[in-house]
Amino acid sequence: MKKPKMTLKPMLVATLLVASPFLAHADALQALKGFVAEVKSGTAQFTQTVSSPDGKKKKTSSGTFDFQRPDQFRFVYTKPFQQTIVGDGQKVWIYDPDLNQASSRKMDKALGATPAALLAGTNLDRDFTLKALPSENGVDWVQATPKQADGGLQSLKIGFRGKELDAIDVVDGFGQRSLLQFSSVNTNVPMPADKFRFVLPSGADLIEQ
Repeated sequence: MKKPKMTLKPMLVATLLVASPFLAHADALQALKGFVAEVKSGTAQFTQTVSSPDGKKKKTSSGTFDFQRPDQFRFVYTKPFQQTIVGDGQKVWIYDPDLNQASSRKMDKALGATPAALLAGTNLDRDFTLKALPSENGVDWVQATPKQADGGLQSLKIGFRGKELDAIDVVDGFGQRSLLQFSSVNTNVPMPADKFRFVLPSGADLIEQ
């Protein structure tokens, strides 16, 4: 049976949160803009939970995430199925080892207003309208609304605990929710020169879009 494809359609202390929610909201925007301005590269582990529109069906996957500005990133899904998504600054590559098949698409067509653009992009104000949202369970949230209408997205949010990246929450055009939660985040770490280079495995099929 062919396995389902995973689609990747980027704090104040408690007393202050209670006493001054306005400051908490402003802090979320500052955390995001500081992340973009100050963090040039990073690594993390992630867990992704995809929920059906009614919330009754859920699928969980996990893996590692690396990025380097501008527009370079690598998502490696390891459980329960393997898949690699690489952005090399020019193209986005998706490789499925079980099918031994890869696809590629030009970066400007593939990135746009996506979670990867939030995490690895450099010009959020060009692509998104940003709005601070109320904090939930110690996470400060920012809503990122694409400036160009995208029927593939209903909403896109990014969350921080203080200045540290915590989660990205995406609802697609069909109401399906994808929540990426990050852990073991390390920022401004040296990256190998070939980290974001995709080499087509021997014998793999390539579909160029």
